[in-house]
Amino acid sequence: MKQGLSLRVSQHLALTPQLQQSIRLLQLSTLELSQEVEQMLDENPFLEQSMDEAPGEDFGLAQADTPVREEDRDTEAVLSSGLDYATEAPAESRIESESPLTGQADEHDWEGDGTHDIAPDDGEWGGDALPRNGATQGEDGEADATELARSQESLASFLHRQALALRLSEEDTAALRFLIESLNEDGYLEDSLEELAAGFAGDDPEALEELVHRFTVALRLLQNLEPPGVGARNLGECLALQIRALPEDEVPPPLRRTALRMCRQSMDLLARRDLRRLANLCGDNEAGIKAALALITRLEPKPGRKFVDVERNVIVPDVIVVKSGRGANVRFRAQLNADVMPRLRVHDIYANALKQHRGGGREASDTAALQQRLQEARWFIKNIQQRFDTILRVSNAIVERQKNFFTHGALAMRPLVLREIADELGLHESTISRVTTAKYMATPFGTFELKYFFGSSLGTETGGNASSTAVRALIKQFVTAEDPKKPLSDSQLSDMLKEQGIECARRTVAKYREALRIAPTNLRKAL
Repeated sequence: MKQGLSLRVSQHLALTPQLQQSIRLLQLSTLELSQEVEQMLDENPFLEQSMDEAPGEDFGLAQADTPVREEDRDTEAVLSSGLDYATEAPAESRIESESPLTGQADEHDWEGDGTHDIAPDDGEWGGDALPRNGATQGEDGEADATELARSQESLASFLHRQALALRLSEEDTAALRFLIESLNEDGYLEDSLEELAAGFAGDDPEALEELVHRFTVALRLLQNLEPPGVGARNLGECLALQIRALPEDEVPPPLRRTALRMCRQSMDLLARRDLRRLANLCGDNEAGIKAALALITRLEPKPGRKFVDVERNVIVPDVIVVKSGRGANVRFRAQLNADVMPRLRVHDIYANALKQHRGGGREASDTAALQQRLQEARWFIKNIQQRFDTILRVSNAIVERQKNFFTHGALAMRPLVLREIADELGLHESTISRVTTAKYMATPFGTFELKYFFGSSLGTETGGNASSTAVRALIKQFVTAEDPKKPLSDSQLSDMLKEQGIECARRTVAKYREALRIAPTNLRKAL
């Protein structure tokens, strides 16, 4: 075996912890960022959240025309080398996939400069921003949507309050309360009474029988509470309970009987509006079936819908579009929502104490560890600032390219792809994808995810392009204005788009219609 010595030159990518954190923070949603900030505040003693509010709205962030900073260039140099991470991947999996590139997967060397001095940017970041609408009220004095959501009564508490008016024995009260707590958010009882009773009775058949009897009585009481249909085991029973609760002077007895018979049939027949089959099964003519079907369509298939916690559906925008000027001089610009910006700063008392501390031996190692935590706090604040800086720059670029949308609505949306914004700002396309995912913009026409403003293009007869978002809005407009007795088919919608000069095949129309959650022709047809 012959031994030898050789030299080899190779290149490899290395992601520092700073860049890893910057990439991860960029793709987090507002809620995930809030959780990340809370976790960092708990773990790092040098980081604190200030509640002081000073006037000013600049936030110290760059606008759309701000040149790319050196930190951005470092991040982009890594991303442009073909290193891309899935924006939908969990944070844990992203860290695991990135850490092998650093060469030190378990070490977090924040490359401290060896000083304990308070840096010029150690002051509070984001603290000079006042909440846009105040803490709990808007400019018009109305309560904030989140506060209204928190004050909303749940279905269970609403039913418990009604149950207090019933004079029941202790056992029946307990059975009724148990059934109320067993309802899902739609107001349905998913488990059978036997399954619920078996959890208490075990292998005792007599106890099981007694509990089933108690639950049966409690279920009848529950199904007589408001809202009508609550406590049903399936959709048919839910509709039947609502029909029985309708006043007699509003629903004639023959119509009520036909509607109840229809509720006992397969729900697929009602969904397909198979009048002939329903007429044979219910023993009525098609006119009576049509009247009963019209009655059923007025009912609520989910009795607990209005009690669902709406706080989960409240979207807090990251960016707000502000209008300025009038007439031909009207302009739109994006500004960050101060309500979602964390107010962070380095704890100056701890930083000063670390600066004045001197020691050797074991104390020196402890001091080095604390200095690393201080540097980590500084980098976290910088990465948070860079995150909002990038969001603002991308949002302003979108507003500039889609300015017709903010004036005329979705029909004026122009085709736009990620690469256009990436080339304009000098960023990588994957960075734009991260910024536009789970980030929302408040506009005069509602709040939309930033990805909403991007869409592919469809050809027109004049040789131009139309945005797929504008085409979907046009399809929705056609369907809204259609005759309910003669709904438009996908082929007719395709022909109507061709009349507008837009080449859109029938299959594409069907895809856009399904994306808009518009039912097909047979289900939109009025009887």
